[in-house]
Amino acid sequence: MILCVAFVVKNQISSQSISIFVDKSITWLMKRICLILLLFLPTILIAQQTEMMSSAHLKYLLYVPDLGAPENGFPVLLFLHGAGERGDDLELVKKHGPPSFLDDTTSFPFLVISPQCPDDSEWKPFLLLALLNEIALIANVDTNRIYVTGLSIGGDATWELAMMAPNKITAIAPICCEGDVSRACTLRDIPIWVFHGAQDDVVPSSYADKMVQALQDCDAYVKYTLYPDVDHFSWVPAYKNPELYKWFLQQEKL
Repeated sequence: MILCVAFVVKNQISSQSISIFVDKSITWLMKRICLILLLFLPTILIAQQTEMMSSAHLKYLLYVPDLGAPENGFPVLLFLHGAGERGDDLELVKKHGPPSFLDDTTSFPFLVISPQCPDDSEWKPFLLLALLNEIALIANVDTNRIYVTGLSIGGDATWELAMMAPNKITAIAPICCEGDVSRACTLRDIPIWVFHGAQDDVVPSSYADKMVQALQDCDAYVKYTLYPDVDHFSWVPAYKNPELYKWFLQQEKL
């Protein structure tokens, strides 16, 4: 798969179309140039999510909507997959969540970053924070609207990242996962929407119950959706719910 997928830039001055191709031998510098072109040139038509690699060698998919950047930049959605999508093939990341449908739309109103956790590893929140910081330095993004969501081990990492950087993250939506109840109060100022399946036998819903209760005891802003007849796959109805994305966009750091 070509690392920086071919995309078309419409030159608004000459009305000519220019195709930009970058092959597998692309250097780190060229990757950065490709990313900057992708994010800053005026009108961009993207065939699919673009495969990228961070300066810390974390592979990720990048989606930029064909909407024109808002005045304050694009809101950012960081998606963290589950254990089954770990590896060295970014196509696996498209199995669930937003990456599963982003190749079919150009109007999803977020800049979406979908990294891949390596095989036999766990998410490292400090690498995820570094990735967010890297994108914020070179892309036209709204740093007051940084949203994080993840499923299963990606949900665990969603909690951990928000606890590590509560001043950086605007809102989170952890799904079918476990959070550290002892640190719940570090999230009192972050809007949170928790999703879980009552029939989950991988990560029992009691973990979500306890975390939500701990957040409520801290007077945090937390919503909780418990699907009564759903097992561990609660991310399926959660990510199909358009209200989740509307809710994210309503959250903004002041």
